[in-house]
Amino acid sequence: MLRPEVIESVRAKLAFASSLVFLVVALFVFLSPELKNVSRETFASETPTNAQVSEGLTCQCGCGLTVANCNMPTCGFSVPMRREIDRMIGEGKTRAQIIAFYRRQYGEKVLSAPTTEGFNILAWTMPFIALALGGGLMVLAVGRWHSNQPSAPSDSKPGAQPPSFDPELRRKLEKELEERR
Repeated sequence: MLRPEVIESVRAKLAFASSLVFLVVALFVFLSPELKNVSRETFASETPTNAQVSEGLTCQCGCGLTVANCNMPTCGFSVPMRREIDRMIGEGKTRAQIIAFYRRQYGEKVLSAPTTEGFNILAWTMPFIALALGGGLMVLAVGRWHSNQPSAPSDSKPGAQPPSFDPELRRKLEKELEERR
């Protein structure tokens, strides 16, 4: 069995390591401007296709698929939207401009993935935060369970009585147990 000092040292190191990992992830997610700019620059620099644009939009007919994947041949939303997307691409609009147009028209619900700005960043980071907090709590709980276990003195023998053993109390206990039988 490990000594309490060793357990406490390991627990402190694990708590420090999990805090450090959490801090690095949080700094990367919240302070990295590249996360926001890469997608905008990429989509703005290339001429989009109908499939690229319609993959970023959710069909509003109730099928739960993207506009590109809606499999209803007479869908009242995706079929006209694909034609309109083709028209906008012909006008020279970028993917970001087309998606922004539909976002203004239908709101956030038309996007097939949450954005990485504002309150939606919480949707991206909350699972990782919950995992880190849960792991930290588990480390603390296991450490407390291990530190609360009584440890046997190193100089005692396996069959020896504890030092606080009182022979008089033992005799009274045996007498009472015999009387109850």
